[in-house]
Amino acid sequence: MPDRNLLLIPGTLCDAELWRHQIDHLGDVAKVHVGRHSLDDTAEAIAHRLLDEMPPGPFAMAGLSMGGYLALTVMRIAPERVSRLCLLDTSARADTPDQAKRRADLVALAQKGDFQGSTQRMLPVFIHPDRLDEEPLRSNVMAMNKRVGLEAYLRQQSANASRIDERPYLAEIRCPTLVICGRQDVLLPPEHSEELAAGIPGATLVYIEGCAHLPTMERPQATTALLRYWLLRD
Repeated sequence: MPDRNLLLIPGTLCDAELWRHQIDHLGDVAKVHVGRHSLDDTAEAIAHRLLDEMPPGPFAMAGLSMGGYLALTVMRIAPERVSRLCLLDTSARADTPDQAKRRADLVALAQKGDFQGSTQRMLPVFIHPDRLDEEPLRSNVMAMNKRVGLEAYLRQQSANASRIDERPYLAEIRCPTLVICGRQDVLLPPEHSEELAAGIPGATLVYIEGCAHLPTMERPQATTALLRYWLLRD
């Protein structure tokens, strides 16, 4: 059993299935843990839970989208716990007023009883347009969203809205950092990843072509290969 611990943090409306390929193919180089990010309604509370539930000592950490927001929160709270960091299709920025309104509108729609409809509306921003009708990708994303469910989704959106602007803290990150971005991500376009890579000393930025917001599911082999390199490099 590897002695390296790896924490994978899913995004909003996502669970361990987001990381299925990585869980199945990185077990020879790390002991994989999937963070629980649906039980609290602030980014700080979730970050503390993630830290408390990991084994003692340093660990590698990767987060996608909301998972990246949480990873940056963990880095600010307990940088000594993280040996290396990977941020996928995420941002260090807090919500703009437009983003806050869009988030509130999605929450309102879900609370009115159209939770499945609100998640259906997210598919075109989660998945590359050329793959929207591709199975099993489409059905796997929708099934994952359904498993997360309304109550957890509302807590996640509250946590997303609570996050602060992490950009002033990026320069304090000292561990080896990999930033991955789907080139065609429209939810958090490449400029967010470019900003992360520019702000974190020594960070490496990699684009995945033909990919939108969910590289771990849309381009699983490429993403797993990048994570393996990140875990094993000196």
